[in-house]
Amino acid sequence: MNRILIPILATLALGLSACATPPTVYQPAVSSEDMGWRATKIENDRYRVSFRANADLKGPQVEDMALRRAAEITLADGYQWFRVVNRNTEQVDGRRAGGTSVGVGGSSGSYGSGVGVGLSFDLSPDSRKYETQLEILLGRGAKPEGVDAYDAQAVLNRTPG
Repeated sequence: MNRILIPILATLALGLSACATPPTVYQPAVSSEDMGWRATKIENDRYRVSFRANADLKGPQVEDMALRRAAEITLADGYQWFRVVNRNTEQVDGRRAGGTSVGVGGSSGSYGSGVGVGLSFDLSPDSRKYETQLEILLGRGAKPEGVDAYDAQAVLNRTPG
């Protein structure tokens, strides 16, 4: 019994580990499809910043990584605050975690009738991947009022990198 069970369990474990994606790393993205951040300077004080993550981060965490990159750009360019003038976070790949389904069927014929019930469990993990895109406007001096304006140093102090 163990000679059969051990290879089956080992194969299942290897199959499940092959489905796992690596953890998201805060780094520049090599291409638009890769994990990491990208930034494009639109004007002297305006950028488009995006961050794409693997399935280990959800929408709000991905937005935090984009805000971190925006704060780094702000300080590197000699500014103190930035305003998000446009923001979009969307699912770019993957699917929601599995669930349970129940099916019922019946038949009848010359040899009799029957009813069947089926139950299935999808144990696959949540594989959704998110990307946040921000358009930011950089500024100096007192940070303006409003929920769309951020103190760059405060953002860096708050978000992991």
